[in-house]
Amino acid sequence: MTGSGTPKFEMPTDMRKMTEQSMEQVKTAINAYLQFFKQSVPENAVGGSALSDKILRYAERNVASAFEFAQRLAQVNNVQDIFMLQTEFMRAQMQAMAEQTKDLGETTTKALTDSMKTPPKGGLSS
Repeated sequence: MTGSGTPKFEMPTDMRKMTEQSMEQVKTAINAYLQFFKQSVPENAVGGSALSDKILRYAERNVASAFEFAQRLAQVNNVQDIFMLQTEFMRAQMQAMAEQTKDLGETTTKALTDSMKTPPKGGLSS
């Protein structure tokens, strides 16, 4: 126990290295998937590249936050810090999700509105 009465623990070095290597492999795989996603979304989809670019940026940001959390979690030495770190991470993720949902909703609404506008003058002829 630490001086504060909180149990202290430490991850064995080999396990920590294996965890870091696994996280790096997962990060590489996720980045490859995100690039695949970006290349797969057609430009003429509602919202086009503006919407898909936002989705990709948010996904990248969320993945980076999750990996940062995992790296910080691997460095924690007591249970109290785990709970504090988890609470902080969840609070930040909920705030990010609310902001991202609002922004993506506004972007989608604008894209739909723009796509429904009447054709320019001299459009359809009889």
